[in-house]
Amino acid sequence: MGQERNAVRLLVTLEDIDPPIWRRLVLPSTWTLDRLHLVLQAAFSWTDSHLHEFHIGGLRYGNPEILDIGFGNATTFDYRTVRMADFIDRDIAFTYVYDFGDNWRHRVVLEDILVLDPLPRHAECLEGARAGPPDDVGGPWSYPEFIETLQDAEHQDHASNLRWAGGHFDPEWFDLALINKDIRNTFRANVRRRWHQPKPLIGKSSKRGD
Repeated sequence: MGQERNAVRLLVTLEDIDPPIWRRLVLPSTWTLDRLHLVLQAAFSWTDSHLHEFHIGGLRYGNPEILDIGFGNATTFDYRTVRMADFIDRDIAFTYVYDFGDNWRHRVVLEDILVLDPLPRHAECLEGARAGPPDDVGGPWSYPEFIETLQDAEHQDHASNLRWAGGHFDPEWFDLALINKDIRNTFRANVRRRWHQPKPLIGKSSKRGD
């Protein structure tokens, strides 16, 4: 009898962004969607400061105590009761939406079911590319303009957008070790969160994804 499949590998890509911003993640199959939400927040360097939900098979999954108040008549199913294991043996892709104003949509593809021994205690990012956009920059349609202002020191919004990004922002930045540190920290209490990209050391370029 073979070992139980106890983990899933996901490919998560931000929609409507070119070149693509993506992460490949592994997490235990017993984890629920609310835990996946926190992993995605850390993997893309979001601040978890906006509403969010999952769209799966035409249904909404999230926190019904929040989303069923003032957000239309569609029923919200409790994402705290849905495990990744519920998708095993199903050819499935679904959408994670963060910030209903900026409307950041992440396409989540279940790539593989894994047997890991021992099962890792934490989710892990295996690979990825490019920095997640800062919060509140206007969504995927405004993001290119945001990048343009950062690259043009004469632009009227250059200084304010640079401050908003923490004083430095490289859209090609991707540091696997730091992303995984953020993922591990997301479930820890009283840990100082990283809100901005680290500034590169003088004479050294920032790490980049492919």
